[in-house]
Amino acid sequence: MTDQSNERVYTFGFSRIKGIGPMRIRLLKSYFGSLAEAWRAEPGALQTSGLEMRLISALVETRTHCDPGSELSRFEEMGIQVLTWDDAEYPRLLRQIYDPPPALYLLGTLNPEDEFAVAIVGTRRATVYGKQVAEMLANDLARSHVTIVSGLARGIDACAHMATLRAGGRTIAVLGSGVDVIYPPEHRGLAQQIKENGVIISEYPPGTQPDAINFPPRNRIISGLSLGVVVIEADQRSGALITSEYAVDQGREVFAVPGNILNKSSRGTNQLIQNGAKMVLGVKDILEELNLDMVPAYVEAQKVAPENEVERSLLTHLSHEPVQTDELVHAMNLPTEVVTSTLALMELKGLVHQASGTSYVLVREEGSPYGEASDRSTE
Repeated sequence: MTDQSNERVYTFGFSRIKGIGPMRIRLLKSYFGSLAEAWRAEPGALQTSGLEMRLISALVETRTHCDPGSELSRFEEMGIQVLTWDDAEYPRLLRQIYDPPPALYLLGTLNPEDEFAVAIVGTRRATVYGKQVAEMLANDLARSHVTIVSGLARGIDACAHMATLRAGGRTIAVLGSGVDVIYPPEHRGLAQQIKENGVIISEYPPGTQPDAINFPPRNRIISGLSLGVVVIEADQRSGALITSEYAVDQGREVFAVPGNILNKSSRGTNQLIQNGAKMVLGVKDILEELNLDMVPAYVEAQKVAPENEVERSLLTHLSHEPVQTDELVHAMNLPTEVVTSTLALMELKGLVHQASGTSYVLVREEGSPYGEASDRSTE
């Protein structure tokens, strides 16, 4: 096992111990030089490192029955992906916050374009107006290729998820329970749709039941995965306002939809606007503030972007003059079948065109995101 994979395993191991959070894990790694050493450390050494006795006891007890490597394998066999800080796939935006979860559990798939994400949150007791606004904004954002993040709760959250799915967009649900424990239970069907068209995420291990103390911390993940948070209908003591507070601390934009001043569910959102949140009257307010007007162009460019080193190398060896496959095989020193199969895929993507026989040329289209063919080698 390499040092990196070893650290990944023990990052996961420490994340399983209640009370040992991001800061303590960093301190342990700094003190012992690696989390593998910290995991094996004697109680005296752990105490010297500054770990409290109750947490030392929890660690010692966990080590007697938990093999982190085996646990990871078990979750993967269940179809649950586990991402730790040590994984390149760990969400970049979430990694930037003050206290990112050491480990995340996922059902579904995170895509690179999910970095263009906006959270939509609000009260569980949504009015007809609140539901209409949530559906409108989620629909319009999804059609602009923006991923919608929310918490799968009743009310505004569910409206945002469902509208996104209807629009053919991607959505992320962040839970206050294990990813295999859907709450509320009537949203199991919705959760299955999200899994197929986005991802369900939790920092809590599979099997964790929903608990009131779990939901405020999960809100930092909702905001942490997002470029901005839109609050639609929230009382002055709403969980949605906790999410907006996390967003401010994380340097993310906060948006609020104005509501009826006589309606209790709009007191929090109206107060957010009073305190400086950007008022939302339509999707344009969000897209312009977060500079998300360019997302559709980015998505289209990604469709024809070179996916691997072979494609990138082929682009540097091709031009608008036909080049024989044999020449490419010789120049790149690769097996013929690798070059020919890659060229076939690139032709389907519109990157190259078979000129005649076994020769290929670059495709140049007006408005191509790569500009002139001579510039492709710099991508």
